Amino acid sequence: QVQLLESGGGLVQPGESLSVSCVASGTIFRIVAMAWYRQAPGKERELVASVNAGGGIDYGDSVKGRFTISRITGANTVSLQMSSLKPQDTAVYYCNMRGYETPFKWDDYWGQGTQVTVSA
Repeated sequence: QVQLLESGGGLVQPGESLSVSCVASGTIFRIVAMAWYRQAPGKERELVASVNAGGGIDYGDSVKGRFTISRITGANTVSLQMSSLKPQDTAVYYCNMRGYETPFKWDDYWGQGTQVTVSA
């Protein structure tokens, strides 16, 4: 079984910075990609940023140039550094891992989510 433990998040003012981190643990055979998604009230969950096993990185259009995703491969950790935060960045941020528990069991795994609130 795979567990994702998120940390960070909180309340900040517009223009400030904040970071969130996620550690994957448990039975992990191979990680294909790790990512951060977010979901604001009344909206669908959306991709914020992802990094794959080869180091390829994608960002959602609304965060390009402001957010930076990084992964510590040996520690199964992914972090998201968020800068120039806006009220519209307010959401629950979810860690996601796509990978294999065994050579034959592939799945998407999710953390519990951490709240990020940007407000004056």
